[in-house]
Amino acid sequence: MAKLLQGKVALVTGAGRGIGLACARALGQSGAKVCIAEIDPELGESAEKKLKEEGIEAVFTRTDVGSKESVEAAVKKAAEDLGGLDICISNAAILRVGNFLDLTEEDFDAVLRVNLKGVFLTGQAAARQMVEQNKAQPGRGGSIINMSSVNGVMAIPSITAYNTAKGGVNNLTRNMALSLASENIRVNGIGPGSIKTELLESLDKDSLSRILCRTPMGRLGQPKEIGDIAVFLASEMSSYISGQILYADGGRLALNYTCPVPGE
Repeated sequence: MAKLLQGKVALVTGAGRGIGLACARALGQSGAKVCIAEIDPELGESAEKKLKEEGIEAVFTRTDVGSKESVEAAVKKAAEDLGGLDICISNAAILRVGNFLDLTEEDFDAVLRVNLKGVFLTGQAAARQMVEQNKAQPGRGGSIINMSSVNGVMAIPSITAYNTAKGGVNNLTRNMALSLASENIRVNGIGPGSIKTELLESLDKDSLSRILCRTPMGRLGQPKEIGDIAVFLASEMSSYISGQILYADGGRLALNYTCPVPGE
């Protein structure tokens, strides 16, 4: 039986670890060939090695998503080495934590450069490649997936720039969906809640309890659960879905009160 994404080519930014690596792995396990676009060479090379050991066809290219030239080079690498581009996931992101009154212009600009401008540049370069492919292969189309966050619709005071960028990603996603619909390119977003990544695993018990008391399902999400959503949005199972943000947050956005923390 053919795999869901057999013969497809995917580019995933920020794929060296965490959610990005989980998405790359899930796409690869579903049959896609994967280009790992990662700014940290050590992480990128390690991710490439891991995926290859799992039988996934993968290549790594060092990519700074805030640079138009770097993003275009990544798209070219994917297309030339793997045979085109069908799926693009903009996942790369950074975080700067601090009080609003103390947030520097430099930190604000740095976050928006990666978390918002990077999504624009990556999506534009990927879409241009897909449009060119459509000329030679009418109907090939494509799927672009932008990684948002619950913080695109709700704010945490200490991460002003991150909140701002993710809110921008949501409307950028909708705009891209409208602009690219005639090219058979679907554009959607994923809005994770609290996912078990290295950052959250480093939290102390009190901080983790505060997160869980605002999560009705009472647990952290797993990176694989985000990867599974990426496969759905990349595949023909979601062929009539575009311009949507799919939230995977354990019920958090539906909540207007706190819940008991499991085990306490």
